[in-house]
Amino acid sequence: MATAAQGAPGLMDGSGSSVSSSVSSSVSSSVSSATPEALEAVAAEWMLEFACSCLCRHFAEQSGAEFWRWRDVAQVLISGLSQIPPHQKKTVYLCQLLIRIAQGKSLELQFENDKRISPLESALSFWTLLEREEIKLENLHEEIRRLIQIQIVAVHMENRYFREAAEVLERLFTDSESDKPLRVKLATIIKTKDPYVPLLQSFSYSLLISKIKSYIELFMKENETNFLMQEATKHVVSKGLGATALQNRPVKVNENGRSDLETKHRLVKEKQYITNKSSGVITKPIARKCSGQKPKESRVLQSLTSMQNVGQNEVSLACSRRRQKWTPKEDLELKLGVKEFGVGNWAKILAHGDFDNRTSVMLKDRWRTLSKIKQS
Repeated sequence: MATAAQGAPGLMDGSGSSVSSSVSSSVSSSVSSATPEALEAVAAEWMLEFACSCLCRHFAEQSGAEFWRWRDVAQVLISGLSQIPPHQKKTVYLCQLLIRIAQGKSLELQFENDKRISPLESALSFWTLLEREEIKLENLHEEIRRLIQIQIVAVHMENRYFREAAEVLERLFTDSESDKPLRVKLATIIKTKDPYVPLLQSFSYSLLISKIKSYIELFMKENETNFLMQEATKHVVSKGLGATALQNRPVKVNENGRSDLETKHRLVKEKQYITNKSSGVITKPIARKCSGQKPKESRVLQSLTSMQNVGQNEVSLACSRRRQKWTPKEDLELKLGVKEFGVGNWAKILAHGDFDNRTSVMLKDRWRTLSKIKQS
């Protein structure tokens, strides 16, 4: 015998109403009561956290094109904030810091209204804001602060802006006793007009990048609860999209001419390892390396896109190259290139110089050798 509830999709409550209908009505009522502005604000927060995570990852991996793409996304989201929510201050400050560090050697770029302020000096202001948001990383904070200060001066000197270097020194340091030793050393270096003194070489731009990466790693561990990242991870795992995305990912090359193909293979193998482990099959992930190639510390992201073709050629050459004696002509080309573009810009020097089948890594190693010979 049919009842009045026959065909109804849910259970009945005491009043004869469908429970599922009540729940649906409650959810609809909640959604309708939320203003579009409130919904947009929450979604924007999630997107900014996701964009910051992507920015951090691509900065750490030196993935130029992807870094600039997520930089644009982050900048748009940050520009849309009428004010920074307290819980997102670190996220915003870190995004702004990375954008400026990545372009720190480009003195022609302006991030502040004051044209005297270089990208690195602007980055220092955001690092100061980050320091105020946390107190447990005091040693790392101090290391990065000093490195940024030194590199602000070093970049001006590399570009032969000695007067500006002296002026920026006055802005950077207070008269405190803790600042005095470094301030005096840098003032002495500026007077020599030599951008290749040991102090500047020891506290190089690459060391600054390395320390920033260490900070990024700690930041990412603290922000593993990123909502969009968690949901995206669930979707990728459920659809089995991870390995396919990695296989289709275009190969990028950093300024040292080192392909991230090795990283790509490693990530694919690690995913296979995790999948096999969950099914009871244990296999060890394998990282493939180009024969005879040692891992090198990545250079700053500057000029990555324009140097990509040079780097791609270097990858294929480096795997089969025999040791080749440097000629006096090549040494001269290297010295001229360093004088024009500065230490560390090996890809630029390689692109503009007349070298015989060399890579940017070779230029870096040869410069180290020449510097040792000069010191002895």
